[in-house]
Amino acid sequence: MKTIYICGHKSPDLDSVMGSISYAYLKSQVDTKHEFKPVITGSVNNETAYILDKYDIQAPGVLDSIANQSVILVDHNEGHQAIDGLAEAEILEVIDHHKLDFSYHTPIKIIIEPIGSSCSVIYKMFRAEGIDIPQNLAAGMLAAVLTDTVITKSPTTTKQDRKIIEELADIAGIADWQEYGMEIFKVRSTVSDKTADEIVVSDYKDFDINGNKFGIGQVETVDITEFNARKAELLDALSNKKSAENYHSVILFISDILAEESTFLVVSENAESVAHAFDKEIHDSSFVAPVLSRKKQVVPTLMQSIQ
Repeated sequence: MKTIYICGHKSPDLDSVMGSISYAYLKSQVDTKHEFKPVITGSVNNETAYILDKYDIQAPGVLDSIANQSVILVDHNEGHQAIDGLAEAEILEVIDHHKLDFSYHTPIKIIIEPIGSSCSVIYKMFRAEGIDIPQNLAAGMLAAVLTDTVITKSPTTTKQDRKIIEELADIAGIADWQEYGMEIFKVRSTVSDKTADEIVVSDYKDFDINGNKFGIGQVETVDITEFNARKAELLDALSNKKSAENYHSVILFISDILAEESTFLVVSENAESVAHAFDKEIHDSSFVAPVLSRKKQVVPTLMQSIQ
């Protein structure tokens, strides 16, 4: 029996992990000729560990390289966000909700939808196949949709996501999905036990912004004060990462989901241009802007402004 690995992006977040787990389950129900294994490229973050433990969901195994293996990519399609060894792997499918930046030498199945999370895409695939979702898996998928849509406050949220949230909550037996979302974000906001480096890379992706190498991390919180107190060490961590990995810019934006705005910490070859992209002035390497989404607000804004 051939093993097919299902893998999310580096610095795995809840949507990436639950997307890999749920899609592996779905594939195993419709294709019994292959073994589908969800894998991750590193340790899971706080809220992912919390959800996996709360609902007794087995964590994916850790895989350092996918070279000479068969793989399905979930929650990403850009090569620099993928597991090592992808160039030597057989890519079978891509399931995602981000912009397309992908090429491959043979036709493969690619499903990319402009909705709030990869788990929303996968939920629709469960429905299309007529496969029931186990209750604990539904709870995990719901958690992923809620984190990626910032409890529906993100501009990435669609009508489909809202319907999917209601339906997953019903399957999971969760009466108040908004309260459930706040429960997850309280866990997500706890960083007292994390180093500045760990905070920066907890939800971090690389981007090519018009030929410039950008690293953009995001943290979402219901209490911004803990991060404000650690600003200096977070900027040091960004500076070290920029120097070590030859970035044009390294950015951490801390999203206050209650205020619906983000504080940007920027270490850059041209920090002023980053702030000006959002019509802001930078002071002490930071600025505040009314944005919450890296995918829909931050990266597109930088793509239009940074040359």
